[in-house]
Amino acid sequence: MSTQDSNCTLMFVKSPTTGQVKTRLAAEIGEDAAVRLYRCFVEDLISMVEKLDTSLRICFYPPETKSLFLQWLGEQHGYIPQTGDDLGERLKNAFVDAFEQGFSKVVAIGSDSPDLPASFLRQAFEELDFNDAVVGPSSDGGYYLIGFSADSFAPEAFDGIAWSTSAVLGQTRMKLKMHGLGVHLLPQWHDVDTRSDLDGLVTRTGNRPLSSSKTFDLIRRSDGRMPQS
Repeated sequence: MSTQDSNCTLMFVKSPTTGQVKTRLAAEIGEDAAVRLYRCFVEDLISMVEKLDTSLRICFYPPETKSLFLQWLGEQHGYIPQTGDDLGERLKNAFVDAFEQGFSKVVAIGSDSPDLPASFLRQAFEELDFNDAVVGPSSDGGYYLIGFSADSFAPEAFDGIAWSTSAVLGQTRMKLKMHGLGVHLLPQWHDVDTRSDLDGLVTRTGNRPLSSSKTFDLIRRSDGRMPQS
């Protein structure tokens, strides 16, 4: 089995619909600007993942919007709907499905970190050769990545978590520890949820590869600052 056949990246994506994505950012820069940025986030992350030796499955939400995603992102990707009453159930179900498809290492990422370094994702798969789980902490107290190998998957890691709070990372680590799993922590990275986060993205980008991305191009065409819509 090739590495691409054994490694799977689950990318969680929402329909780029006004009022449904980047709501905190939209309150500061406007709904239309936030949706445009979110589209760029997703497209840049897909471009990053496609350069790595991993299969990509786009986990889309809401589950009835597959045709929208096919039109937006193309038919070359694998698509599975997010199913479940909260993020924990949706994550759990996506992992279960991927392992049932025969993947031996599965990593899930969101779509809020457009400058996520490819090296972090590559490291996540490498560390699953030596650890039961891998987690990428985000600066807001959550995580931008979580992954398991097939023989160490702990679906309970997604139960009883206070999603969208600063307690997510701590609660998840506690769950993993309770199940006796060895966890590797990746370097901390940043979600872009607010105007301050967006300004931080611009500041840390500099001359790094993201400077040629769709996200940065959109910001640059707005003179470095997203306009109010």
